[in-house]
Amino acid sequence: MKIYSKKDLSNYDLSLTYDDISFVPTKISAIRSRVEAKTNTNFLDIDLGMPVVSSPMDSVTGIKMAQALNDLGCLGVLNRFDSSLENLLNGNVPHSGIRSVSIALNAPKDLISKLTEFAGVICIDTANAANKTVLQKCEEIKNNFNVKVMVGNVACGANLKDLVNAGADAVRIGIGGGSVCTTSIQTGIGIGQVSSLLDVYFARESEKLNIELIADGGIKSPGDVAKAIALGADAVMLGRMLAGTKETPGEVIKYADQLWKKYRGSSSFGVKMKNEFIEGEETMVPYKGTVKNVIDGISDGLRSAMSYMNCKSINELKQVNSFVILSNSSYLERLPKK
Repeated sequence: MKIYSKKDLSNYDLSLTYDDISFVPTKISAIRSRVEAKTNTNFLDIDLGMPVVSSPMDSVTGIKMAQALNDLGCLGVLNRFDSSLENLLNGNVPHSGIRSVSIALNAPKDLISKLTEFAGVICIDTANAANKTVLQKCEEIKNNFNVKVMVGNVACGANLKDLVNAGADAVRIGIGGGSVCTTSIQTGIGIGQVSSLLDVYFARESEKLNIELIADGGIKSPGDVAKAIALGADAVMLGRMLAGTKETPGEVIKYADQLWKKYRGSSSFGVKMKNEFIEGEETMVPYKGTVKNVIDGISDGLRSAMSYMNCKSINELKQVNSFVILSNSSYLERLPKK
C-alpha cells in the first residue's frame, strides 16, 4: 500500500474526490479524548469555533440560519434572494449575527454600502470567478469599502493570482460538485473536489499568495470536512448538510408520514423563475431539527478525526500529509451494511 502526500495526490493521473481518499494514521496519537482537539480558527479576521461556512443558497441561509450559525461559532453567508433582506437593510430586523452577505454582480454601490455597515464579509455570488466582470467588481468593492471579499467559484488555481491582484480575500473552490448542481453535466466543466482543492492550494503555496481557501461542494459528512481541512482548505462551505434544518428558509412539509424541507440549487428554475439555462435542481430533504444538532455532529466527527491523526488544533490538521487512495471495493467495504 502506498502512502500519498498532498503533492502525490495533486499529481495523480485521475481527478479525485473525497470518497476516493482516506487518512492514514502513521503516528502514535498523544490525544486521549477527542475533547482535547480544538477546532477554533480565524477565518477572514473572524474568530470561529469551527471552520464551517454556510452556502448562500436561498434554501439554506436566511437570517435565522445566519444568526444561529453565528451563535454556534460558525459563519453564515446570507443569500441575496432572502425576502427579509429589505427589512434588514431598513433596520426592521436586528443585524446581530449577520456577518456575511452575498451579492449579485450587478449589485449597486449604495446597496453594498448599506451591507458593509453591519457585514464584514461580502460574497460575490457567481458560478465562475475566473471572469473579468468578477475581477472588476472585486476591485470596485475593495477600492471603496473596508470589507473582506469572498469570490467564487474556481475549479483550479490557474487564475488565483488574478483574483488576489483584484483584492479577493477568499475564494470558493469547486465547480459542479454540489449535490443539486448540474453544471458539470450541462457544461462539461469541473473536476473532483480533492484535485480541485489541491490545485488551488499548491498555486497559493508556490506563488506565496495571500488568500484564504474555501472547499465548496461535495462534502457529505464530518469525515469529508476533516479531509478538506487537511488538504489545505481554511474553511468548508456546506449546503446539503445544513439543508432541512429548522433554521433554513421555508416551511416544514409533511409527506408520506415524514417531515421534509425544500432544497434547491442557486441556478435552479425555482430561484430564477424564468425559462432560461438551468444549472441546478430542486429536491426535498428530510427534516433534521435544529442546526445545532448538525453542527454538534460535525464537531464530534472532526474532533475524532483529529484525535486519530494526533492533531490538537486546526493548524496541526492542515499539516497532515498521509493519505491512501481507495479502490471502489475498499470504499464500499467501509459503508454500513443493512
